[in-house]
Amino acid sequence: MGYPAFNELVIWIGARAESFYADSMPDVRVMPDALASQVAAGEVVERPASVVKELVENSLDAGSNELRVESQRGGIALIKVTDDGCGMGRDDAVLSLERHATSKLREKEELNAIMTLGFRGEALPSIASVSRFRLMTRIQDSVSGTAIMVEGGQLKDVCEAGCPPGTTVEVRDLFYNIPARRKFLRSESTEAAHVDYQVRLHALSSPGTRFIYRKDGKVSFDVPATDDRRVRIADLGGRQNLANLREVCRLEYPGMAVSGYLGSPDAARKSRRGQYLFLNGRPVEDQVVWRALAEACRGSIPGDRHPAAWLWLEMDPLLVDVNVHPSKREVRFHRPGDLRALLLEAIGDAVNRKASWGPGAALPSGAGSSVVKESVVEGEISEFAYPRRENPESLTGENDGQIHPDRGASRVRESDSASSGPRTWTAEVQPELVASSSGSGDLPFHVMGVLHGSYFILEGSDGLALLEGEAARERILFETILAVMEKGEAESQGLLVPLLIDLESRDLDVVLRNVDNFRLAGMELEPFGAGTVQLRCVPSALSKEEPRALLLDIVDELVHSAEGKSSRELAAEKFAAKLARAGAKRGRCSANEGEALLEQLFECDQPYITPGGRPILVEFALSELERKFGRS
Repeated sequence: MGYPAFNELVIWIGARAESFYADSMPDVRVMPDALASQVAAGEVVERPASVVKELVENSLDAGSNELRVESQRGGIALIKVTDDGCGMGRDDAVLSLERHATSKLREKEELNAIMTLGFRGEALPSIASVSRFRLMTRIQDSVSGTAIMVEGGQLKDVCEAGCPPGTTVEVRDLFYNIPARRKFLRSESTEAAHVDYQVRLHALSSPGTRFIYRKDGKVSFDVPATDDRRVRIADLGGRQNLANLREVCRLEYPGMAVSGYLGSPDAARKSRRGQYLFLNGRPVEDQVVWRALAEACRGSIPGDRHPAAWLWLEMDPLLVDVNVHPSKREVRFHRPGDLRALLLEAIGDAVNRKASWGPGAALPSGAGSSVVKESVVEGEISEFAYPRRENPESLTGENDGQIHPDRGASRVRESDSASSGPRTWTAEVQPELVASSSGSGDLPFHVMGVLHGSYFILEGSDGLALLEGEAARERILFETILAVMEKGEAESQGLLVPLLIDLESRDLDVVLRNVDNFRLAGMELEPFGAGTVQLRCVPSALSKEEPRALLLDIVDELVHSAEGKSSRELAAEKFAAKLARAGAKRGRCSANEGEALLEQLFECDQPYITPGGRPILVEFALSELERKFGRS
C-alpha cells in the first residue's frame, strides 16, 4: 500500500537537489596558496601541541644540543621554540615557507628510507597560515641572521637580524584568522597540559639533547643532556621511577632492535598513559607493540592493567612506513610478525629475570645525574619481582582451604541458617535483613567459600549464588561516597605526612579540574609545584589503599568522561561511580571478609547491581541444579 504524500515529497526533494546541482555546480579551479595552506593546516595543526611537535622535530633534525620551548595561555597566545642547530641562510629561510619545500627529501626513492622526524615540508607554511609567525635563523659562519614575518599566510617582511646561531620560531595568536577552529580548542589548562606532554615526549625520545620548557613565564622543567635514559626517565617521571625500573636489554633481530625499561608491577595502570614508544627517535603509537607488551607481561599483572614501559625501537627504514598518518603518530611495519617475536623475547626476558642493576650501579656524572645518585644509587633500592606465571590449574589452590566446609572460618552453621526463616530476593524484606541488632543469620545467604579468588560461593534457601567480590565492593563504596558527597561532610583519614605525587601533565590537568569533587569525596589535593600535587587525606572508606595508585586509578577512570569538563560540570554521581570503581580493586578475595562484605552489601539501596549496571549476584535455583543432574 502506497503513501501518496510521502512519495510526492521524495519526488520533490529529488527534483530540488537535481536543480541545485545543475545551477550551482562551480568550475574546477586551483586553490590559492593561502587557502591551500590553511587546508593543509587542518591536518598538520590540530591544536597548539601539534605546533610544538612540528617545531621541536625540525629543531632535532637540525642537530640541536639545546632546545628551549616557551608557551603562554596553553600555546594559544604564544609558542616559541629556540634551538642551537645548523640554522638556515636567507634564501633557504624564505624558501622554507613555501609549501612542500624541504631539505630532507631529494628523490622519490628516499621516501622509502626516511631517517628524519620531518620530511613533508608542510609544517612551517601551514603554521604560518593560521598565526602571526616570526622566524629568526642564522648559520654558524654568517655574521648576521635573517628574520621573516608572516601574518595569516601573507609575507610581511624579510630582513637581516642579529641572533645567535640556530633558529627561533615564534607563533602568536594561533587560529586568530579561523575563529571556527579556535572555538573548538579546549580550555587553556587542558591545552597547556597537552603542550607540556608533547615536550616531555620528545625529551624522552632524545635524552642527548637538553630541554628547557617555560610555561607562562615560569620554568616547568630543565633537563640536562645525558647518555643514560634512566636519568631522563627519572628527571621527567619522578625519582621514584628510577628505583623500580627493570631493564629490557638490547635484543637484535635482522633489521630491527629493541631496548628500554619496564616499570614495577605496582606502576601498572588501567590506561596506556604510562607506556612510551620511540621508533628511530620518533614518538609513535602502535597496536602491534602494545599487544606484544601486554602478552609478554600476562600473568605478571592484573588482566585489566597495562604495564609501565619505555621502549626504544631501532629499525631499518625500509621495514617501516612512517607516512601513513598526517601527524606521523602511527606507523606501519612490513614485518609485524618478526617485531612481535622480538618484543616477546626481549620483554619476556626482562619480566622473568632478577633485577638487573642495584645500589652499586654507576650513573653518568653531571648536573642531571647527581640528584639521582643521591636519592637512589647511594640509598637503598627496593627490589621488586614480577610474579612467575602459574598454570591455570594452580590458581585455585590458594583458596582450597577456604572452600572446604571444615576449614571455612566464615561459614555459618546449618542450625543458624535454618532458624532464620524463609529467604527471599525481594527488596521488601531488605530493611529487616540489615537491622543493626541482627546477626549474620538474618542475611538471605551465607558464605561457603571462595572460587578462583574472585567469587564468593553463597548458600541460600532456594539454591546457591555466586557473588563477585569486586562488584560488591564497588556498590558499597559508591553508595558510601555518594552519601558523603551529598551531605558535604566528607569522612576523611588524614595522612601522617602529606604525600607528594608527581603526575604526568595530562593526569595533573584532570586532577586539578576535579579538585572540588575530590574534596567532597574526602580527598584533599592541592598543587605543589610543577607537575606535583600534595595529598593530605583520603576517604575513610579507602584508607587501606595505596594513595598514589588510588589517585592514578581514579584519573584513568575519569580521563574519558572528564576530558574538557570542569569539576562543576561533572556530576557527583558519576564521580562517585568512578571513584568506587577505582577503589574496589583489591586483588583476590578471601573467605574471612565474606560475611562482613555480605552484610555491608545488603545495607545498600541496590545490592544486586553495580553503578554501571553489572550484576553483583548470580543465583542458581535448586530446581535448575536438579535438572542439570537429571533429578527433575
